[in-house]
Amino acid sequence: MPSAKLKILVGTMSQTAYSVAQSIEMSCADDTLAVEVVLLDDQATLDLFEPRADVLHLVCTSTFGSGDVPDNAQALYAAFDSAPRYLGGVRYGVIALGDSAYGDTFAMGGQRFDDKLADLGATRLGEVLRLDASEVLDPEDVAAAWAADWLEQAQQPCDLAPVSRTPL
Repeated sequence: MPSAKLKILVGTMSQTAYSVAQSIEMSCADDTLAVEVVLLDDQATLDLFEPRADVLHLVCTSTFGSGDVPDNAQALYAAFDSAPRYLGGVRYGVIALGDSAYGDTFAMGGQRFDDKLADLGATRLGEVLRLDASEVLDPEDVAAAWAADWLEQAQQPCDLAPVSRTPL
């Protein structure tokens, strides 16, 4: 039974990441309370990331240039440094699109978001999905299947025992 809203944050240059997000929106609509796709155009605040138990965030972004985030995501990415704030309680996943022909910068747009979110205390759920344009002909289908599994796991009740810390 769905227990969370899914917010898909999209960074894209050629609209492939947006197409992937729309595919996830359609295929996972019944698996969440609601799905919201947000293009990162002119989004320059970390307020997009809601530290609520009933909200899951999925960053779906391509890579541009030498491993950079796409132009439409630059303002939000810059906000991680210019206006940082603690993002504890934010739960997220990442779909990173790229092309392995670019070697070391493959899927770095998504990796950069993952690094910044983790640095500010957010919790990534599952592994990053890296979609390689040189190998994956149908990124929409691959991402939708991955997202369905990710959502199922992310919405499972979590019975974690409190961590006991021994003073140093």
